[in-house]
Amino acid sequence: MGRSPRVDVGGYVYHVLNRANGRDDLFTEAGDYAAFEKILAQAVERVPVRLLAYCLMPNHWHLVVWPRQDGQLAKWVRWLTLTHTQRVHAHRHDAGRGHIYQGRYKSFLVSRDDHFLAVARYVERNPVRANLVERAELWQWGSLWRRRHPKDDKDLPALSAWPVQRPRNWVQRVNQAQTAAELEAIRKSIVRSRPFGTKRWVANRVKAWALETTMRPRGRPAKPMAE
Repeated sequence: MGRSPRVDVGGYVYHVLNRANGRDDLFTEAGDYAAFEKILAQAVERVPVRLLAYCLMPNHWHLVVWPRQDGQLAKWVRWLTLTHTQRVHAHRHDAGRGHIYQGRYKSFLVSRDDHFLAVARYVERNPVRANLVERAELWQWGSLWRRRHPKDDKDLPALSAWPVQRPRNWVQRVNQAQTAAELEAIRKSIVRSRPFGTKRWVANRVKAWALETTMRPRGRPAKPMAE
């Protein structure tokens, strides 16, 4: 199976995800989460990508970012994952003993409108869907907690202003279940690296960057039945 196409153009918002290798966990205790947040903070300082939302889960993480320049996303995520891998191996004293991540990260373009709010809500609601907490704001390792508990700490990643206005009842909206159709659409974008937005916006992005394969169903086409 070929790799999904990837676009890395400045000025566009992206959802980014990566998972632990195999069935392992990336984070097993509070110190693991805190260590990654420190690396995330350093990544934002090193490569000025705007971090809009994030959520760290036991075996994966979600980031919503807004690069400023072409090629910036790949550079930023490469530094983030490589540095995290190196520090995990150093902490465990097992350098060279296997991969931390399952492979390269997944990403997709997000339209800067209500579709952005849907993706941010999806990301910040992750711990509730996984039954880790009853309410999303109780999960400490993500942007919803960070915005509700602001403090000047250089070890915590700086969050940038959103490209759309955040609703006043945002916490309430995050805690409301998303529709099955919305979840399916976002998950298809994750799996296929498919742009997420209105039909017209998606069609324009697909045409501009030759992303036609992201719109096709997975698997081989069915063989015609013999007459």
